[in-house]
Amino acid sequence: MLRRLRETGPALLVPLAWTFATLAHLEVASTHTVRVGMLVMDVLLVAFTVLSWQDMQEGVLLAWKVVLVVGTALNLLGTVALFTDPVSTTLAAVTVVGWMLVPAAGYVYTGLHVDRRPQVYLAGAGLSLLGAILYVVPALVGGLDTALSGFALVGIGQTGGILAAVVSY
Repeated sequence: MLRRLRETGPALLVPLAWTFATLAHLEVASTHTVRVGMLVMDVLLVAFTVLSWQDMQEGVLLAWKVVLVVGTALNLLGTVALFTDPVSTTLAAVTVVGWMLVPAAGYVYTGLHVDRRPQVYLAGAGLSLLGAILYVVPALVGGLDTALSGFALVGIGQTGGILAAVVSY
């Protein structure tokens, strides 16, 4: 059962994480709720990584092991930031952009190394990259806040990629 949960759980957790990030950005969720959510994500990421470590030794799965290790570090950074200085948005933004770009790199690698549905992974990478741009550009140059569009594109792209992985394997 645990193996089945590891194989299918990310298909629910990826869209849930981006929904949660969007609610945090909109300040619909309290700081306490976001802190608890980040701690839960930290525990899930560490558990998933540890339990999957031996299965992720080569090829595409090795690339995703790297994504998990880097992603866990990013998430822990975001968690520490929320507990030490919840007003500062710099580390939170680094965490969010990291979670947009690191899986995008994993999707590019996957799309270039699989025979089944490579276009879904490459599209997921493209949407993640575009979403990251929409999230970051207004902060750098001012103007219209396009972060929500960025969250939506990343959520769609990464959910599509993880669903393709769950269905294919």
